[in-house]
Amino acid sequence: MDLQVQFSGGQKVDVVFDKFTVKTDQPVSSGGTETAPDPFSLFLSSIAACTGIYVLRFCQQRKISTDDMKILMNTDWNNEKKLIENINISIETGDNFPEKYREAVIHVAKLCTVKRHLEHPPNININVT
Repeated sequence: MDLQVQFSGGQKVDVVFDKFTVKTDQPVSSGGTETAPDPFSLFLSSIAACTGIYVLRFCQQRKISTDDMKILMNTDWNNEKKLIENINISIETGDNFPEKYREAVIHVAKLCTVKRHLEHPPNININVT
């Protein structure tokens, strides 16, 4: 996948790929104008969205309603390292979710491609041309 970064003024950084433009900005406290999410929030959002698509497909294949479902994600911050220590994901299935699929939906959520890349990170090579 090829992506191109564009600088849109102030603290705004856009990423262009295929037919999409992902806009980012920084919070006011970091000199931005908060017109878009900051890159780290997008990173975290991608984990939640990826988990969501895996759970959604699981339910769709079994004709399980997702009307009462939600996925909640929160993080535990390590102040010493200044990094997230834990990412906690909770799948709230609602009352009509079949009990027999509870462990299976957890297994499917763990297949999220973004999560798996965090567990087995790629090399990141940076150079100047």
